[in-house]
Amino acid sequence: MYKKILMAADGSDNSLRAAKEAVKLASLSKGSEVTIVYVIDHNEAQSEEIHRGTSMEVEIARQKKIEPIIDMFESEEIFYKKEMIYGIPSHVISEYANDRNFDILIMGKRGLNPMQEMVLGSVSRSVLNKVDIPVLIVK
Repeated sequence: MYKKILMAADGSDNSLRAAKEAVKLASLSKGSEVTIVYVIDHNEAQSEEIHRGTSMEVEIARQKKIEPIIDMFESEEIFYKKEMIYGIPSHVISEYANDRNFDILIMGKRGLNPMQEMVLGSVSRSVLNKVDIPVLIVK
């Protein structure tokens, strides 16, 4: 089954639903390990620091975004580790997944409107096309 699970988190509702699925899968195999990766987009990081204040305040805000996800794993007593990485989300998630021996990647599908998706693309779609492992995209 799935022993090493990578879960991409961004704090969105879809990310929370993806975390629920990660908890379910991890519960099926004794000794499963989940790595929760939260990618801090460079452009978003600069904007956050300008609007929110000190880097400590920004860090606390980021932690709060994924706190409900962490709580899910802790309440179910599932072993997890958390990684916060700077970069372009689709690139970082893809590289992280491909450079380590994960069995599956679980992530939420972001709800972009058709115009945004056409111009910017979708992180989940980009990751799906770049990774070498099975991917579960949760709506």
